[in-house]
Amino acid sequence: MTKKRVASLVKQSSTKWNFFGPPPLLDGEDPAAYDDLLARVSGAVKPSDILEEIWVRDVVDLTWEVQRLRQLKAKLLDLNAHKGVQDILGRVSDVFNAELLSKGWLKNNSNSIEEVDLWLTSSELNMEDVMAQTLALKLDEIERIDRMTTNAEARRNVALREIDRHRASVAQALRRAVNDIEDAQFEEVGAKKIARVA
Repeated sequence: MTKKRVASLVKQSSTKWNFFGPPPLLDGEDPAAYDDLLARVSGAVKPSDILEEIWVRDVVDLTWEVQRLRQLKAKLLDLNAHKGVQDILGRVSDVFNAELLSKGWLKNNSNSIEEVDLWLTSSELNMEDVMAQTLALKLDEIERIDRMTTNAEARRNVALREIDRHRASVAQALRRAVNDIEDAQFEEVGAKKIARVA
């Protein structure tokens, strides 16, 4: 999709989707990125009625939520990496030193960073080991975020299935209507032929 086309869809969508209220954005999240996602999904699905527009908005909101949760999980690990550092250093040095070094490492103190790197290297460890330990320390929170992500993905998939089901039922109703019209026309033509013969 070209940038010009996306910009056009975003402009159209900003007024069309106002009916649903403001997007569910947190401070710091990019409204233009949300509008771009909404325009792209709407452009792909091409909602044909208000029900499909509701489901498209649900799909976009839930997709946004999934991405947010994934980013928050990464942030949670980043923000707690110093605890992984402290836990690992506590095993290879004294606990008091580990706490001081991890606090200095968190504050980006170059001496602390250098000393942490030395301790890790001398123990044949690296930042992957630190992040693995951080994950272990925050596993309960990570699992909760993963469950929330899975739930949002499931709800998004339900909305997509509803669009498919809705379209299938509309198509089925249209086929019935066309068949009914054709049957009525056939009966009318047949009745006229019988009337002429009689």
